[in-house]
Amino acid sequence: MIRFSFVAAVLALFSIGAIAQDGTLKKIKDSGSITIGHRDASVPFSYYDDKQQPIGYAMDLCHRIVDAVKAELKMPALKTNYQLVTSANRIPLMANGTIDLECGSTTNNLARQEQVWFTITHFVTANRWVAKKSSKVKSLEDLKGKTIVSTAGTTNIKQITEINAAQNLNMRIISANGHPEAFQMVETGRAEAFVMDDILLASLAASSRSPKDYEISATALSVEPYGIMLRKDDKEFKAVVDKAMTQIYKSGQINAIYSKWFEKPIPPKNINLNLPMGAAMKKVVANPTSSGDPKDYSN
Repeated sequence: MIRFSFVAAVLALFSIGAIAQDGTLKKIKDSGSITIGHRDASVPFSYYDDKQQPIGYAMDLCHRIVDAVKAELKMPALKTNYQLVTSANRIPLMANGTIDLECGSTTNNLARQEQVWFTITHFVTANRWVAKKSSKVKSLEDLKGKTIVSTAGTTNIKQITEINAAQNLNMRIISANGHPEAFQMVETGRAEAFVMDDILLASLAASSRSPKDYEISATALSVEPYGIMLRKDDKEFKAVVDKAMTQIYKSGQINAIYSKWFEKPIPPKNINLNLPMGAAMKKVVANPTSSGDPKDYSN
């Protein structure tokens, strides 16, 4: 058993080294397939429809990137595989070569860029919290000594933990395995608030049994640019992907794609987020960037 584990570890390291040396495009060409990492409940970015098929705004963008890869490699019959990922395992699965694109709601920041790269930002959100209106939580001070939940493996739980310590709020912070589980904790009274990106909170509240019962904080804890994740130091692949994303923006295709997921009823429950494109995202469309610095998204 020990010998097998050692051999497996060596093979895994060899695999990572081979990808880093040869690049993602060669890996895709040699295998005849590209693997998209997706989420199961990051509405409207990447989630399952009623047929358990991955759909969403980020998925639509990734499909267009795949078309660009097919054209680059002259492989129109390139196969697309799908791999479910979570907040906790998405970076390791990218690093070890299991997935080639991660199409979800992943924040691009400077710390993560030490492990992975990102293509052009496709959404700009903010870290906030949702709570029941009846709890009358208006500020961080109102959360002092309360139970707070966030999703494991996210920048959000890291940030609220740091704020808790810095401001001596004595909050009890618990982690959930996914966004729906975290929201349910607020729904059932097991947590006072759920700290997460505001767009994801909005979609969860809109999909709940009583949307009017919930309120998202006016206070923003941070700016969170979302990006499709790639392997680090793969300049050739990033150039192809960035070119595809820039073309989507410059051609105006992004407007219809955005409207489809944020301004119209979406499956499977036909909820409408009614969220026009914000100023920060319009700035990205006009001047595409994959920066992980929040300052680059201010007006």
